[in-house]
Amino acid sequence: MKLDKNFFSENIKTLFYALVIAVFIRSIFLQPFYIPSSSMEPTLLVGDRLFVTKYSYGYSKHSFPFSPPIFKGRVMFSEPKRGDVIVFKTPADNRTDYIKRLIGLPGDKIQFINSNLYLNNNEIFKSRISKNDVIYCGNNAIEVFTFEENLPNNKKYK
Repeated sequence: MKLDKNFFSENIKTLFYALVIAVFIRSIFLQPFYIPSSSMEPTLLVGDRLFVTKYSYGYSKHSFPFSPPIFKGRVMFSEPKRGDVIVFKTPADNRTDYIKRLIGLPGDKIQFINSNLYLNNNEIFKSRISKNDVIYCGNNAIEVFTFEENLPNNKKYK
């Protein structure tokens, strides 16, 4: 059986174009993420997979693979709102993606005092909405409570 050279070159071209298109879509429009920890439960669970839109808050160097320093700051951006679930990298660790709920905005003062959250010196009230749950980590049992927080924009989050 003789294999045609055109067959291989066409397949390689197709794979190359598919890869370029996938990198373009992931860099500019959507990026998949995997939830590795329980820090966002019960909203996001360990093992959840989600797509994040890249254009919601504009673009920065971290919007592109390998974070090239092509420009400073953000371009084409809109302002995030309290309660939004955001994905970010810290300046100290450019490789790890963090997925968290946004509590404070630029200029806000955030404090955590005696297990209570304060935003601009005002306590964010929380109410316990579940009975004591127990999570097992190996041989250790950890008691967990689920709370609902009321942010200043009149939205409630678990």
